[in-house]
Amino acid sequence: MTPVDQFLSAYRAAVLAKDANAFAALYDEEVEVFDMWGSWSMQGLAAWRGMAEEWFSSLGDETVVVDAHEVSCTETADLTLGTAILTYTARSAAGETLRSLSNRITVVLRRQRNGWCVIHEHTSAPLQQQTGKAILAYRAP
Repeated sequence: MTPVDQFLSAYRAAVLAKDANAFAALYDEEVEVFDMWGSWSMQGLAAWRGMAEEWFSSLGDETVVVDAHEVSCTETADLTLGTAILTYTARSAAGETLRSLSNRITVVLRRQRNGWCVIHEHTSAPLQQQTGKAILAYRAP
C-alpha cells in the first residue's frame, strides 16, 4: 500500500467517524492547504483542524462517505506526491443518500518519524467555460 493509499484510507475513516483528531493526525503542524471552499488558503494545523471541526459539527446525525477514483502516487525516499478524485456522499442516519459532490485533490506527504504526513494539500474542480460554475459531479473517463 502506497503512502497515498494509506492517507486516503485514514482520511476516509476520519471523515466517516467525524473524528477531527484522527483527521488532524494526517497533517503536518505547518501544513498549507489550498482548499476550494471559502478561502484561498489555510496555514497551519490549527486552522485546518478548525475547518474539520466546523465541517463535522455541521453534519448533525449525517455521515459522509468518501470514495477515491483515479488515485496516483509518485514516491521518493522522503516525499510523496498523490492525486485523486474524491467523491463525498452525505448520508442520513437511516443510510439514505442526501447529496454528493466530487473534487480533485493533490497531496504532498513528507516522511517523518511517525510516518507520512501531508505538508501541502490542494483541492479544485473544473469550471464550466460559459458560466464559470464548478463542475462537482464526477464522470469517469
